Amino acid sequence: MKKIPVSLQLWSLRDLTKADFAGTMAEVAKMGYTGVETAGVGIDALRSAPSQVIADAHRFGTNNVICPWFNQELLQTAAACQALGEELDAIGARLRAHGIQLHYHNHDFELKTVEGRRVFDWILDAAAPRNLLCEADVFWVHTGGKNPGEFIREQGRRIKLLHLKDDKELGGGPVNFTEVFSAAETIGAVDWYVVEVEKYNFAPLESVRRSFDQLKAWGKA
Repeated sequence: MKKIPVSLQLWSLRDLTKADFAGTMAEVAKMGYTGVETAGVGIDALRSAPSQVIADAHRFGTNNVICPWFNQELLQTAAACQALGEELDAIGARLRAHGIQLHYHNHDFELKTVEGRRVFDWILDAAAPRNLLCEADVFWVHTGGKNPGEFIREQGRRIKLLHLKDDKELGGGPVNFTEVFSAAETIGAVDWYVVEVEKYNFAPLESVRRSFDQLKAWGKA
């Protein structure tokens, strides 16, 4: 089984990248990360400037674009959830025509139930898997009350980017990463593990470094 490459979600170092992007990238590369996931493409850009999103993706040499968040206050009915899924399906189809895959990144509220089904199920079922993939965030899945390993198995090959996140640094919180890795690697569809650290026990760079070192200790980096 080939080793899945590890990238870093740059929200983990948001203040440092603002102050010194190039220097911060050099530090990240020294740690051993083989890629990064940028932050900043939201639903507004996908709606109003898809051509710019496509151009930016090509400029950065990536074939992945992520919708990182949606206002949960606008997802209180099944109809609203389905409408978002249908909209993302259309956007994803446009991006796919240019060789780009659209992914939706979850938080905990997509695991809540609306009219008898999870918000995420309403959204994803309204879109074709070829047009909308699922960037599962294992910490938010856990926080939402679902076993991340089970969730990964449910979504199957729809997960090609997998966010590895814990309460703080990897391995120090509630997420059962043994189950996460087992599910992801059994299915075999994940192209990238994406580390994200949002809260810290140490300075952000040290937290990111310790998370990568934990992956190495687990044999995943």
